[in-house]
Amino acid sequence: MNLDVHGVTVGPVQENSWLVRRAGSANAVIFDPGDEPERLLALIHELGVQLDAILLTHCHFDHVGAVAPVAKATGAPVYCPSRERDMLVNVMDYVPWPGFGPFEGWEPEQLVSGGERVSVAGLDFYVVPTPGHSVGHVTWALAAAQPHPVLFSGDVLFQGSIGRTDLPGGDHATLMASIATLLAAYPAETRICPGHMGETTLGRERVSNPFLHDLAPR
Repeated sequence: MNLDVHGVTVGPVQENSWLVRRAGSANAVIFDPGDEPERLLALIHELGVQLDAILLTHCHFDHVGAVAPVAKATGAPVYCPSRERDMLVNVMDYVPWPGFGPFEGWEPEQLVSGGERVSVAGLDFYVVPTPGHSVGHVTWALAAAQPHPVLFSGDVLFQGSIGRTDLPGGDHATLMASIATLLAAYPAETRICPGHMGETTLGRERVSNPFLHDLAPR
């Protein structure tokens, strides 16, 4: 299965939203529409696709700020981590710093907690529980993607870094256990589409990411 993946970096926190479809398909999903809904909707229009789902890795404001306008404009159902539903519904209550927003909350149509298989837009995702950055964080895995699996990993793992754990619900040991789970479950060539910064691979981070030193084989 070949993918067509478009990353759009939005908002003052420079969050990555990912629009994903099978190559040539008229149906797509979007991950973590965090801000600037007009840019995201313009890309959907430019590609001429129908948005079949909005998939969330977690519900920090910089990942969900554009959920409501995108959902309203497209009619796409929102898949939200179950432990973070209230963060999406009452998003402004969870903005930790002044000057961001206002953002509109949204009642998700579907809740996920990890372990599910979700089939949307002709794509089969496995929902992997990866808490630590936030209490209900999940990673969306496309194991059947070619030539390598793809993980839409939110704020778990970045190029040369990892997600912060100093916000409510964060825990460093839990995050490291989540990263170890991904390293054990997927091959080194697995593509990482993260919530911030550029794409990377599991193998590249295993050998070069200083935060993973204790997880890397010696």
